[in-house]
Amino acid sequence: MNNWDDLRYFLEIARCGSITAAAKALGVNHSTVSRRIKGFEENNGVRLFDRTPAGFEITPAGDAIYDLAVEIEAQNQKVTRSLYAQDSRLQGDIDLTMPHDVMEFCLIGDIERFLSEHPEVNLNMFVSKGLRNLAAREADIAVRFSPAPPEYLIGRKVANLHHGIYAAEKVYNAEVQRLVVWERGQAHPSWAKKYFPNAKIVLRVNDLHAMYTAVRAGVGIARMPCYLPDLMGDQHVKKYPIHMPLTDWGLWVLSHPDLKHTARVQKCKAFFIEALLLKKHVFEGETSRYFSAA
Repeated sequence: MNNWDDLRYFLEIARCGSITAAAKALGVNHSTVSRRIKGFEENNGVRLFDRTPAGFEITPAGDAIYDLAVEIEAQNQKVTRSLYAQDSRLQGDIDLTMPHDVMEFCLIGDIERFLSEHPEVNLNMFVSKGLRNLAAREADIAVRFSPAPPEYLIGRKVANLHHGIYAAEKVYNAEVQRLVVWERGQAHPSWAKKYFPNAKIVLRVNDLHAMYTAVRAGVGIARMPCYLPDLMGDQHVKKYPIHMPLTDWGLWVLSHPDLKHTARVQKCKAFFIEALLLKKHVFEGETSRYFSAA
């Protein structure tokens, strides 16, 4: 009988294409992955991957078991979630994921309050840019910006996400207009074409706090969700008097339906829904400050 861990290592190499990337995803060292996949191949008398200069390429033998391994993975995750769902204790670990700027500037005080009220609960916080897979129990609860969450998750939309155009005071009336934009896409964004047609893109970023920092430093003008610049409260970074149309993006608190009876998960989820509802006005741009037109 094959060990589930062998299949887990096999799947990660197949998905990542290299031992190094698979080891990082699995949270183990390089030699462990190499040893496990070599043993898996030797025990079954097949070669699952061809080792090439470009990485590990799955062989026909590996391809033949890939879909079966994915099915076993899904069943294993279902068993894990089912067992976890029966836990009625208000103690133990909760894996929580959210954008780092939401944690740092919106919820860190609420996190401290939750842990003070529930001293037997431990929070494991994941604030990386990538989205966590709740079906695979990479996280129990997700605070996530999304136009529409995946259908397999349950939760609540706590706020619409409103945007504004911001600049530092010294940039507002500058003769030469410069833009700070998101990394994706090469052309000028539509808002820039409409309101700043002669502006030049000088910086592309992949992080909201980095964008705000650049705006505050006077690098250029940027379109940002209102909550971060408003929460920072810098009197020299304010919003242009330009109405931005609402998008379909919102702030959601989500979990997997299999965890709806897990006491500590539901307690934590309800707590952060309430905490974010109290800050709804921030995310919806109701606290924004404008420059004078003068």
